[in-house]
Amino acid sequence: MKKVIAALAILLAFIGSSVYADDFDVAAKHAIAVEATTGKVLYEKDATTPAGVASMTKILTVYLTYKEIDKGNLSWDTKVPISDYAYDLTANSDASNVPMEAREYTVEQLVNAAMVASANSAAIALAEQIGGSESNFVDMMKAQLNEWGITDAKLVNASGLNNSYLGDNIYPGSSSTDENMLSARDIAIIARHLITEYPDVLKISSQTTADFDGSTMNTYNYMLKDMPYERDGVDGLKTGTTELAGASFVATSTENGMRIISVVMNADGWEENDFARFEATNELLDYVKSNYEITTIIEAGQSYKNSKAKVIDGKEKTVPVVAAQDLNVVHRIGTDVSAKFSSKAKGYEATINKGDKVGKFEYNDNQIVGTGYLDSKPNVPALAKKEVKKSIFLKVWWNHFVTYVNEKL
Repeated sequence: MKKVIAALAILLAFIGSSVYADDFDVAAKHAIAVEATTGKVLYEKDATTPAGVASMTKILTVYLTYKEIDKGNLSWDTKVPISDYAYDLTANSDASNVPMEAREYTVEQLVNAAMVASANSAAIALAEQIGGSESNFVDMMKAQLNEWGITDAKLVNASGLNNSYLGDNIYPGSSSTDENMLSARDIAIIARHLITEYPDVLKISSQTTADFDGSTMNTYNYMLKDMPYERDGVDGLKTGTTELAGASFVATSTENGMRIISVVMNADGWEENDFARFEATNELLDYVKSNYEITTIIEAGQSYKNSKAKVIDGKEKTVPVVAAQDLNVVHRIGTDVSAKFSSKAKGYEATINKGDKVGKFEYNDNQIVGTGYLDSKPNVPALAKKEVKKSIFLKVWWNHFVTYVNEKL
């Protein structure tokens, strides 16, 4: 009887876990959760519909700033003048919370202000410095999104403010009430590029306070250490709030050894609850942590299921292959994972040297969620494990003769 009860308990636990995984509904209008290294989508809710993103826009502005520094066009110490347009916004408490009285600050100060305090004037100043004007910078933003395959975005400024705050400084062809519009998936793509290409940004986004020319800036990310919704592992990234966007938040956190990017847009009940976006994010990260793990299917230098590539005109007909690097995949906890090897059907011409690329190993993912991946499934090059030399002339001639007969006659 005890064995029956124990079996039932295990079954119920499994069912409960399954229901939780299948029935979870994040408390936001749009949402997505993605594992950053693989790009695997772990949760989606209306994640491909463009909607207001407010100050989450600034992660793209900051990405382009890092890119200009990387190209040598800027340095962290570059002095940036504050135009009348950017300065005048500081007089509006709804649009600015960081004073700009010195009228000149370094790129480093402005990036810190944009990321920690969500300073709109700082984002505009960076845009004007890089693009010559904010409108030109918006064109650069659009070009970058197109390069990443994002074609559904609507961008009108570098800060995320509603155009109604910008007076005569709005983007050509936009209306006085226009606002930046992207999907949750779009935001996840931008965030992934930012934190993987420029991981030092996490040193900035993890700050709860920062100095700005003698003034103390405070973060709006209440999930950081010592904040009201502190969560271990969270070290970014950016909040955003407007009437159109609601309360939104793109977060990044380490969960079960995975680098997770989560996006919640227009959190339920945000008008009455200042913490709604953080509660929704916390539940989404709990869901990911409870249901997913990362596994290495093939280690670098190891073979997989005796995979071999076909060799043409070689002393051997095939060559064993090994993985060029670890093949790491994300999957539901407790489920099996596998990979598949693919290579040229006709094979590879000998001589083949040890270490030559002769195909690839790809995750055989049968647990696709929503749009699946931000780009492609995890895959790594397959390399020849040993050398296979070219066969003797007569054998090569005979092989080609047989092929000719079979294909041409």
